Amino acid sequence: MDKDMKKNDLKSMYRTKVEGSFPESIDIMGKRWVKVEDLRYGTNPHQPSAFYRPLEGDKVFLGAYQILKTGKSGLSQTNLEDLHHAFGILKFLDKPACAVMKHCNPSGVAIQQEGQTLADVYRRARDADPQAAFGGVVAFNTEVDEATADEIMQTVIEGVSAPRFTNEALAVFNNFEKYKRNKEIRIIQVPPLDRLPKYVGDDIYTWEMKVFDDGSIVLAQPYLTKIKSSADFIKANTEHPKKGKIESTVTPSQRELDDLLFAWYVNIHVRSNGVVIVKNGQTLAVGTGQQDRVGAVEQAIEKVQKKYKGNETLEGAVLASDGFFPFPDAVEMAIHAGITAFLQPGGSVSDYDVIETANKAGVAMLFTGERCFSHH
Repeated sequence: MDKDMKKNDLKSMYRTKVEGSFPESIDIMGKRWVKVEDLRYGTNPHQPSAFYRPLEGDKVFLGAYQILKTGKSGLSQTNLEDLHHAFGILKFLDKPACAVMKHCNPSGVAIQQEGQTLADVYRRARDADPQAAFGGVVAFNTEVDEATADEIMQTVIEGVSAPRFTNEALAVFNNFEKYKRNKEIRIIQVPPLDRLPKYVGDDIYTWEMKVFDDGSIVLAQPYLTKIKSSADFIKANTEHPKKGKIESTVTPSQRELDDLLFAWYVNIHVRSNGVVIVKNGQTLAVGTGQQDRVGAVEQAIEKVQKKYKGNETLEGAVLASDGFFPFPDAVEMAIHAGITAFLQPGGSVSDYDVIETANKAGVAMLFTGERCFSHH
């Protein structure tokens, strides 16, 4: 086989469905699950994959999607996982919002601010990390209009999903004479997001499942948060056996509280260790998948500095961490970069030193009293 043929084969494998032998239905925990469709492939192009949904239940969400447009090869497992994590963020947001996903992590998320159109919201989510957004999956919690569809089609996007699309938007997505680069774009309509459980105490309909190579299975309750609003935040405080009591002395502004709540909801679907930096309803950077918290903070700050090339600082931005700060070092780094308010679970043996660091710098620190690790 010549070199050109090999090159073409390598390119085509990403667009070619891999056949697998998957049953039409399966039984899990006494319930019947039916196959929705055979997918393009699993995590990688040589892995066959199929998608199933519960046979019964009026709360099925992603399993009830409608494909309004698809490329020749259909959806992949990663496409669906991206949508799962995107809507896991968007379900918390009451205002129009957009999440741009890449490899099961948000590259950018934005929520509508006063005077902004939905196209503006999308641009802010995309431009939070435009390099990562290339070839990503885009999700909305509201109807997609024509202007937003036109903006989406300006760059390469794998798929777009929302509860509704206007006819004009669908016409844009199908106009390949004008938008030649996105011939393979996939348009997926989902049910209303209120089907999804969000808070501790909400009804859950299944279990989170991890299957290992030997067939062993771990079942766990899906993640639900007790944080319904910024009123559920706790002023950072602790009591040290030798140093005594300490609490945060800085009160965050309403804008900082709104941004911290937004950052927390985004962080729920960021791979741990994760931090999310937000300003004015837009993620400026996401630090994700690090083995240590300092690395996550460092990664996020470097992303911002690289993206804006020194033209914008983090002054006035807020930071949410999915786990506590074991030492003050990551907090010191973020303060030096301009962060003015922090949200974290609390519970570290070094809470006293961390709170003291924030107080001395004149920045706010709040606790959630819960962790939101995600090791997906």
